[in-house]
This record gives sequence, C-alpha cells and structure tokens, in this order.
Amino acid sequence: MKALVVDRSLVRFGAAMATSRLRPGSGAAVGVIKLDEIDPPELPGSDWVRLTPRMSGICGSDLATIDGKSSRWFEPIVSFPFVPGHEVVADDPDGRRVVIEPVLGCIARGINPPCPPCAQGNAGNCERLTQGCIEPGLQTGYCCDTGGGWSTEMVAHPSQLHAVPDEISDRGAVMIEPAACAVHAVLRADIQPDESVAVIGAGTLGLLSLAAIDHWSPAASLTVGAKHPHQRQLARELSLASTDVNVADPAELPRRIRLMTGTSVIEPDHLDSTGWTTGSRLGGGVDVTLDCVGTAESISMALAVTKPRGRIILVGMPGVETLDMTPLWQREISLIGAYTYGNEVIDGSKVRTFELAMELVQRHNLERLVTTTYALDRFEDAIAH
Repeated sequence: MKALVVDRSLVRFGAAMATSRLRPGSGAAVGVIKLDEIDPPELPGSDWVRLTPRMSGICGSDLATIDGKSSRWFEPIVSFPFVPGHEVVADDPDGRRVVIEPVLGCIARGINPPCPPCAQGNAGNCERLTQGCIEPGLQTGYCCDTGGGWSTEMVAHPSQLHAVPDEISDRGAVMIEPAACAVHAVLRADIQPDESVAVIGAGTLGLLSLAAIDHWSPAASLTVGAKHPHQRQLARELSLASTDVNVADPAELPRRIRLMTGTSVIEPDHLDSTGWTTGSRLGGGVDVTLDCVGTAESISMALAVTKPRGRIILVGMPGVETLDMTPLWQREISLIGAYTYGNEVIDGSKVRTFELAMELVQRHNLERLVTTTYALDRFEDAIAH
C-alpha cells in the first residue's frame, strides 16, 4: 500500500528543525516524511477492522512533527515508523463512512479492567498508553501498529469508529475530530452567560472554538484576535450568539479588552500608538481566555489580559516554551489544558464529544473551513500550503 511514513532519524529531524526556522513545513523536503510502498498493518486483534481513508486532515501536531518541533514529552508514547493522520474519514469493511476517534486508550489496547479515566469514557486521559496489544502511541497516526490517514489502508478498533450521517460531506466529516477538540475545550472553560471571553488565534482551532462558544456557551462579551481578513470575517460569522463581539488584529486585542472591560493598563508610561507594548498588562481583564495558538507569546498575552482569578484554557498544542509564569502566581489565574475529548456533561447527561462535534459541523456548516485538498503524492505541496 502507499503511505507517508515518519521514521526515527535524528539527522533528518535536526535538519528539519533548522530549515523550518526559515520556512515552516520544510521538514517534508529534507526527508522527515516520505511516500513509500509498505505492507498494510496487521490486525492487532480479531475485533479490529481495516479501513480505507477517504480524506485526512493536516493537524498542527503533524506539522510540528515534520518540522522537528515536537516536545520530547511525546517520545515514550510514540512508536516508529508511523503513518501520520488522525483527522480521518474512511470507509469500513461494510462500506459505511466512519470517522475515527483516534485516542488509543485501554479499550482499543485490550486492557481489562481499564484504567479509571478509560472506565469513565475519557480515553484522552488514559494512563496506559504504552501497554496492551499494540505498541506505544497516544493516538492513531502516532503508533506503528495502526497506520494513519495519510495512506491507502489503516486499521482501527470498533470503539474508535463513529458512523457519518449522509447529510455530512467528506469535507464536513474530516472536520469532526478537530471540532471535538474545540467542543471539549469550550466545555472545559465552563463559560457563564455573564462572563467576558477572549480567544487568541483564529486558525482552525480558534474558529472551531468560536463555533462551539456560539452553540453552547454564548458570552456576555467576546473579543477575538485574528491575523488575516478572511479569519476575521469567519470569526464574526461564527460568533452571532454572544452579546458583544469584537474581532481585531492580535496586536489590537489588549486595547479592545481594556476598552470593553473598562480596566486600566499597568505601565502606562510605556504605551505606544496601539496602547500596548511588550511587558504591559491589564489591571483587570476578561474572565476566560482561550489560547488557540500555544506559543510563549500567546500564553504571555493570555496571562496579561486575563483578570485575577480568571482562567486560561490552553487549546493550541504548546511545545517547549520559555515565558514568565509570575502572573499565573501573582494573579491566581487558573491555567487549564484541553486535550482531545471523551464524555461531556450536557444538561446533566453524559454525551460523547464526537456526537456534539457532528452537531456543530452541521449547524455551522464547518465544511467550509476545508478550502483545498491534495492527492497523497502531492504531500509536499499540501504541507507547504
């Protein structure tokens, strides 16, 4: 079968890290990932099934891997060589379209009894990612035994599969997994109707988070930092339910929040024409900030614009970052991670995050976020895009 394969090569990862500083996505060109003819993965158990991918997304975590920027935290819970691709819509052996819930928890690994998080339906918090019938791998797409969506064939456990309704297109279906991440993050934020919210970043995760806020947690005020004009337009379209919505360039975000909350700027003697310079921060700020970028700069911005005893939800995947954590301590801010999905509580009932994500994709026509598709052999073009 054809597949894009990532193998362990310190030389290639080092070259990717060096070149990606100048041109993000250039890791593909130095051979971190290559198109190859390989044997299909074996079925790890009698209940596993073979899938034929129809479409697979390119996640920020995939790009970080290709550019050699992934944190070494992942090393014990990834196995090489692996085929990337965890945002996948595929055909199962019965000809059904399915999307994959990629986390490889105890149920998929054949571990019984399951660990406490898996027993509660939250495989994203699995405690046994290196055990069971398959090699280490936090998700499909990072495990040598499962394959991934960047191929013509892969395997999955039935517990990972969700049937796609006929009314959702392939482009909509490939958005379900990232939409589930955004739904989980927004519900972790526990936004109340009278609270003010800031969203830093309007890439895919930022826009999906805005859709989730609009659907489940409309805010009293919502301020969004979006870099590009088309992102700002989509941010407005996806934020109709919040009472007061401000969408601006990220550099304008603190000033908009200051005006919206009526708070002051600390270090006013150093203000520039935008009313903000490095090292400035607001005296107060918003109740909740969703950081959908995950860099030192975005986390620092979140700490500077979130009010004392507010909360920051880390939605974008960070790497190894260096930043001043003093405001987290001095302002008693809660910094909350939001990784993947599982069960969510809606109106007192447990619901699978993927079910909520399918609802969100249909309600907000999220297939429009998929602007371009590429054949497998054009992977370098896709990654560069």
